[in-house]
Amino acid sequence: MKTSADVREAAVPGRVAVSPVRLAQIVRRTANRPELWRPLVRFEADQRWYAKLSGDDEHEVGLLTGLPGHQTGFHDHGDSCGAFSVASGNLTERAAVGGRPESGSRKLRSGAVRSFGTRYVHDVRNDAIEPAISIHAYSPPLRSMRRFELTNDGSLRVAVEERSW
Repeated sequence: MKTSADVREAAVPGRVAVSPVRLAQIVRRTANRPELWRPLVRFEADQRWYAKLSGDDEHEVGLLTGLPGHQTGFHDHGDSCGAFSVASGNLTERAAVGGRPESGSRKLRSGAVRSFGTRYVHDVRNDAIEPAISIHAYSPPLRSMRRFELTNDGSLRVAVEERSW
């Protein structure tokens, strides 16, 4: 049974979405059960690798892997809120508030969980020397992302990308 803390009205009328708090619980629980995702792990030399683990009309859960040097670039998650957990390795996150990247970054070690609302802009990278595995959840299921480029004046410029697992 869902409580008011578990759901919020999504941007699409009639669709119920899972809250960032609940998504954080989902990714933490999934990351702590490697038997659910370990058989799907693989690494690609030139890009991060994705695999959908589960999903329905309310939310989806996916596995992402990255080798040292891989990064997402600045992006948001469209009208979806989300959460991710570092299941193995270490990642670095840098957020952009008000269209400008923060000067500092957050080091996220194995077990760390981050959750966020819609339109949250960040860059996640593997600055470590070992591969990283993370579990991500989005609600409603991720349909588009906006990618951002850093301009000469330090602000971000946007381009839309349609996306599905």
